[in-house]
Amino acid sequence: MAKRGGFPGAMPGNMNNLMKQAQKMQRQMEETTKTLEDKAYTATSGGGAVSVTVSGKKEVTAVKLSQEVVDPEDIEMLEDLIMAATNEAFRQMEEENSSAMAKLTGGLGGGLGGGFPF
Repeated sequence: MAKRGGFPGAMPGNMNNLMKQAQKMQRQMEETTKTLEDKAYTATSGGGAVSVTVSGKKEVTAVKLSQEVVDPEDIEMLEDLIMAATNEAFRQMEEENSSAMAKLTGGLGGGLGGGFPF
């Protein structure tokens, strides 16, 4: 007589354990995501003349400019400095997010089966 439900050859207890582990990992990921969203990342450019802060929610929350960097004759330089600082702040945020999630998942994000025992 064939067994009902589950995977052929798999022990029912193992599936329950796998489900519990998956639920625990999901809770940890939600908590980590919330923690990361509450963080702020600040980067500067132009030797500190421009400072940009972004949140873990990928929103620019502050831009600070030194008076000496504001030159009406060279708006392009100021735009470049703001862009550079913003991109660096987002890069820092993404790097920390990736690192935190990799710790939780044990590097499972690299494709199907990359850490699963099947």
